[in-house]
Amino acid sequence: MFVIVGYIIILGCVIGGFILAGGHVGVLIQPVEILIIAGAAFGSFVSGNSLYNIKSSIAGALGCLKGEQYTTDFYNQLLLSFNALAQKARKEGMLALEAVVENPDSSNVFGQKILADHHLMEFITDNLRLVITGVDIHQFEDMMDLAIEVHHKEGHAPIAAVQRLGDGMPAFGIVAAVMGVVHTMESVGIPPAELGKLIAAALVGTFLGILLSYGFVGPVASVMEDRLDKGSNAYKCAMKGLLNVAKGQSPMMVVEFMRSSIASEVRPSFSEVDEMLKANKG
Repeated sequence: MFVIVGYIIILGCVIGGFILAGGHVGVLIQPVEILIIAGAAFGSFVSGNSLYNIKSSIAGALGCLKGEQYTTDFYNQLLLSFNALAQKARKEGMLALEAVVENPDSSNVFGQKILADHHLMEFITDNLRLVITGVDIHQFEDMMDLAIEVHHKEGHAPIAAVQRLGDGMPAFGIVAAVMGVVHTMESVGIPPAELGKLIAAALVGTFLGILLSYGFVGPVASVMEDRLDKGSNAYKCAMKGLLNVAKGQSPMMVVEFMRSSIASEVRPSFSEVDEMLKANKG
């Protein structure tokens, strides 16, 4: 959402400033320059990345147009889910969690927002299987740390691809400008007014390359990185829950360990969690 707002501000200020300075917007509309810059940049993007990275980059970039996934409501559902898991493990034993692992959708343990995050659910259920079968706590923690590290590293690949795409656009803008200059030089015999239009079109190439890079593509890479960090925080929160369920901690302690690992901007207060658990119990 804020990405779109930012784009509107950028275009409003840049084009508005140009108009206030006496410029004509029509001269900025250069389809050929856009074709050269966008086409060459996308071609470089395709040739420099695997199919998986291309798909992940496009999905991640489009995802930036949507709202935040890891909100306070998401974490509230995650805390309630692990509270239910811890209660079930305490009352019925660890083997009772097997039904949850095999069919989490119909277990009435996980909230809809948690179930919708398929990768996080896979992380939770895979590690719950280890809890059920029995695992050394220290080895269990090391394995989850490694899984989160791999997830974070894989998540950086599409971000780096988008960032490289943005970094290359000013250079392709120069390519478009140089080609425009070449065309201008071969048309040097035409009237000055026509020649001026060709020079202006050539300079627009440099302008568009820089604007697309720093105004449009670069911010998307930044948002993708921020969301990756927030996603990793959700994994770490789930890891705390799994670890404490495996230790046999009380439901309240499981939830509190998890709550302490949540970033402050979306972390519910102790009293909010307490009220939520009481309401859910009722």
